[in-house]
Amino acid sequence: MPLTITMPALSPTMTEGRIARWLVKEGDSVAPGDVLAEIETDKATMELEADEEGVVGSIMVAEGGDAVPVNTPIATILADGEDAAPPEAAPVTAPEQESSPQPPVPETPTPAAPAAPAAPAPASTGGRVVASPVARRLAKEKGLELSAIQGSGPGGRIVKEDVEAASMAPVAAPVAAPPPVVATEPKASPLAGRMAAQAGIDLATLAGSGADGKIVKADIDAALGAGAEIPPAPVAPTASPAPATVAPAAGDTEIPLSLMRKTIARRLTESKQTVPHFYQLVECDIERLNGLLEELNNRDGADYKLTINDFLVRALALALKAFPDVNTSWGETVLLQHNSVDVAVAVATEGGLITPIVRQADHKGLAEISATVRELAGRARQGKLMPEEYQGGSFTISNLGMFGITEFSAIINPPQSGIVAVGVGEQRPLVRDGALAIATLMTCTFSFDHRVVDGVLGAHFVNAFKGFVEDPLSMLL
Repeated sequence: MPLTITMPALSPTMTEGRIARWLVKEGDSVAPGDVLAEIETDKATMELEADEEGVVGSIMVAEGGDAVPVNTPIATILADGEDAAPPEAAPVTAPEQESSPQPPVPETPTPAAPAAPAAPAPASTGGRVVASPVARRLAKEKGLELSAIQGSGPGGRIVKEDVEAASMAPVAAPVAAPPPVVATEPKASPLAGRMAAQAGIDLATLAGSGADGKIVKADIDAALGAGAEIPPAPVAPTASPAPATVAPAAGDTEIPLSLMRKTIARRLTESKQTVPHFYQLVECDIERLNGLLEELNNRDGADYKLTINDFLVRALALALKAFPDVNTSWGETVLLQHNSVDVAVAVATEGGLITPIVRQADHKGLAEISATVRELAGRARQGKLMPEEYQGGSFTISNLGMFGITEFSAIINPPQSGIVAVGVGEQRPLVRDGALAIATLMTCTFSFDHRVVDGVLGAHFVNAFKGFVEDPLSMLL
């Protein structure tokens, strides 16, 4: 029996996938572990491996095409020696009678061939009905259409027993359509009608005590309870304006949306609409940090190349460790305080932004953080991250300082409690010890989820981060 390969769910958020590239073709032999295809998901391009040995029978979804939903059949694997199912037999038709005129068609037609009882449409793959060779041969012998038979095998596959059951099914007698039901509006006095509308009472549920069963004020009072106050009329909800659509003008180019871009748009829209953001901004003096960075990178035999961002990841991790109430996510009915301090680092890729995670960042030194970020960022740009490497996290850092951006605010990536947006370090005037001085300052803007973090807690957390950045030696202890 052929094994159907379906579009896998390669991450909890994946609802559809696109075949980026097939690495096998029909007729190729495969073994467990062989890579069949590269699948473009909402975050990365991942490899799909074979689970069983066999021969590629058919490829149902072309590479480079549209995305298909998870669990959609994309290929079949045949066992050794098994043939692919033959094309479905053409329907058998009676020979045309040349001399006899066609009889008049009766008003209620009777099916010419036995048919199975009404059932959901059988599973098909790319327009082809999935059936065993024996079932196809038996259906052809009995003059049955496979498309009218519901399969009971794996994935809706039609097997021998399904064809036999269909051939023994009685012909369904035509059922006369029931007479149409004409809805009638209950009779009610104008006052009773207004009272019922205000109270939200369905007149059809009341028995009128007036003439000819007419509903009157007394009937409404009885329904509400004697002397009951009639609630105010409900306010009709205001319809949200439909999103504006942009009509392409002459010369415009329509760029298809990648799965990553659609996911980014959906998640960030949900974040801004459902997560109450508030912001806190702080300036950090990074003169000492720059000096320590230069000293460490110039050490003899150093096998690392530290960056300012590595220090910031370390500072953020230590601040989260010091304030576990910030290392927490909103869970609707509970607050989930995380046992591990996991810092996500925003990485720009060709397809969009992705945030690989430095796990247990509070337990990693600067050199290990630097190596981890460099390795994750490299694979992120290649689209080779595994789902567990970018899902979850406690807090995100997004740094646009290398692009000369002075300051900006960023959108929280749920379920994280916040994100810090880092600007460029540049020389600015500063009052130090009562005198005007010039220092290298860097603006950091924190976005917090107000459901998790209140203003005072956020301020303590931000000041802890600032303290580590301005006293970088404390991060080495």
